[in-house]
Amino acid sequence: MKIKEIQDFCSLSRIKWYKHALERMQERDISRTDVINCLMCGEIIEDYPDDFPHPSCLVWGYTISKKIIHVVVSIDSENVGIITAYFPSEEKFKDNFKTRKER
Repeated sequence: MKIKEIQDFCSLSRIKWYKHALERMQERDISRTDVINCLMCGEIIEDYPDDFPHPSCLVWGYTISKKIIHVVVSIDSENVGIITAYFPSEEKFKDNFKTRKER
C-alpha cells in the first residue's frame, strides 16, 4: 500500500467512514478534518497486507492542531476506509510515535 494511493482517494472524497471509527473518533475528540489532514500529510509506518477483507495500514501524521495522530485505513478498489483513529501512547510507542516498543 502506498500513501499516494490513500491521498488520491482522499482528494476525490472517496472515503468510507466506518461506524466503529466514527464512534472512537467522537470519544477521542478527533474530527474528520484531523483524519484527512493526517492522511494527506502523513506516512505509512506499518503495513498489514494480509488483513481481511482488504489490506490495511497504519498512518502516522498530525491533526490540524499539530498533535500526532495514528489512523488505520484499508483500501479496496473504490475507497479508502477509515477503520480507527487515535492518539498514540508513550507506553506502546517510542518517542517518535512511529516505532512500537518491544513487548
